Formats: sequence, structure tokens, C-alpha cells
Amino acid sequence: MTVDAFVRYPNDPTEPDHFILPDLVGHCTFPLTYHPNGDAIAAQSVRWLDQMCPDLTPKKRKALYGLQAGELTAHCYPYSITDNHLRVVSDFMNYLFHLDNISDGMMTRDTETLADAVMNALWYPHEYRPTHAPGKEQPEKEINAGPGVQARFKESLSFFFEAVHKQAQDRDAGIIPDLESYIDVRRDTSGCKPVFDLMEYALGIDLPDYVVEHPVIKALNQGTNDLVTWSNDIFSYNVEQSRGDTHNMVVILMQYHGHTLQSAIDYVGDLCRQTINTFIENKSKVPSWGPEVDKDVAGYVQGLQEWIVGSLHWSFQTKRYFGDNGAEVKRTRYVKLLPVFLRAVY
Repeated sequence: MTVDAFVRYPNDPTEPDHFILPDLVGHCTFPLTYHPNGDAIAAQSVRWLDQMCPDLTPKKRKALYGLQAGELTAHCYPYSITDNHLRVVSDFMNYLFHLDNISDGMMTRDTETLADAVMNALWYPHEYRPTHAPGKEQPEKEINAGPGVQARFKESLSFFFEAVHKQAQDRDAGIIPDLESYIDVRRDTSGCKPVFDLMEYALGIDLPDYVVEHPVIKALNQGTNDLVTWSNDIFSYNVEQSRGDTHNMVVILMQYHGHTLQSAIDYVGDLCRQTINTFIENKSKVPSWGPEVDKDVAGYVQGLQEWIVGSLHWSFQTKRYFGDNGAEVKRTRYVKLLPVFLRAVY
């Protein structure tokens, strides 16, 4: 009989036992905002996913509530036009993290099955039937995103699954990709692209394709994706190294570019600062398409800005990266390395 178990290995005493985070929160001067009903909607959303996933283990259920994906949504979509719009985005954020957790342990074949199941539901949706259960009431008329948003969202989510599949292939083969290949895949495994598409939905807008494809708008979008993704590589590194996960820029810099742990952390931190600076520069270059379109564009760009500042602060609020020590880590920027747990097969 084969039994999987997690075995703890003590860290090498010759290696560093901690690292210092770059001060990204201090470098980001954007004001932090929050939806006025964010806490209530976050609580509804996490209960929804909890109730829809009866097979969750107690440990995973605790992690679901400690994640605080709804609170991240309230930070990043504070100007949603209705509470129902925010709730939809919050539900997807919880679901996306759930998909990410599921896919992390999957073999290549399983990620394809997961992608098919999710994408088929989007391409062939069932008839809308609102519920009327107490505390779960839904509007009689379905709140739909515009056709442009729907098309972009489906495409972005398909890219996410393609990238997750590629990540699984590398994991199965024990491959650590080079930096350029990693960045190309990571921009999709982050899940940022579909949730940025939902920004239009939350604001009740549908940007024309000529706006979405404009070089400045694309640069703002990708810059926000890079900031969220690369800062996440820093914040999640400790947990990921403890379980042997190598899908992280810090690992690649140490593997192929001669960096120590601290110099790799510092390097990624410098990239994050540069992306914030470039975002500010690109904001000043947004062209005009007329009063009506400009208003929608301003809301979208503001939403990207909310993602930058909101995700940085949320990373210390969630228990996903620093457990109960987020506030202390945010203050000191000192991260004690966790012991390594590797899966052993008997």
C-alpha cells in the first residue's frame, strides 16, 4: 500500500533562517480605500463557498476563512455600482483562490479536466434561476456583464487554465523554468487578468476594444498584474519554500542568477517599485476618447490603482502568507523561515 505523508526536514543550519521584506507598502502612496459594505458582503461570500464545498477538511475550511478574499475584493472594487455587483466579484475571488488551491496539487491530466469543467459552465450556462432562501436572495433579473467584458473574461480565464496546465507539466517533470519563460506563464497563473476584466462589470461599464487594446491601457493593465504577481512571489515565498513549491521568481533568481535569498527578495522588490513608478507615469499618458468614454476609462484605471494598493495591504491582513503574524511582519518586515515539509511516499 502506498501512503503519502508530509515529513518535516530541519532547515540547513548553514543557510539563512530569515529574510527582510522590501518596504513596498511605504513606497506605494496611493490611498487605501474599502467598500462601505465590504465586511458584510465578504462574510456572505465566504459562507457561500463553505456551504458549497461540504468535502473541505477542517484545515482547509479554516484556511478558507483566514484567506479573507472578500476583504481583498472590498479593497480592490470599492466603487462597485451595487452591493450585488461586489458580491458577484467576491464570490469569484473566493472561487478563484479555491481553484488555485485545487490545481496546486494536481497532475497535468487533472488540470485539463478542471479547466474543461469550469470553462464548459461559462460557454454553456444554464438558465438563470434566482434563489429566494433567507439570506441568499438573488435579484429577479440576472446582472450581466457587457458582451465585451464577457468575451474578455472567458478568454482570460482560459489563459489562466492554460498556464496552470503548463505549471503542472513543469512540476511533474521537476523543471524550474528560466526567468523569461516563468514571467510569461506567471502573468496568467496569477489570475489577475480575469479579475481585472471584472472591474468593468463591477463599475457597470464595457470598454470598447480600441480602448482595451491601446498601448497605454495595456501597459497599465500589465504593470498592475506584474506588481500584484511579483509582490505575491515575495509574500508567499516562505510558505511555498516550506512545501517545496518552485513556481516563484525568488527561486528562479537563486537557481539561475546567483542570488542569495535576501538579494533575490531585494531584486524582486526593486522590480515592484519600478512597476509602481511606471504605473504613475503611464497614468499621465492616458489619451482622450471623448467625455463619455474618458469617464469609463478613468474608473477602470482607478480600479487598477486600487488593486495595487489594496493587494499590498491585504497581503498582511490575510492569514495565507504570515498566519496570525501579519501585523507584526508588516511593521518589522522580518520573516522567519518555516521548516521544510516534503511529501514522502511509503
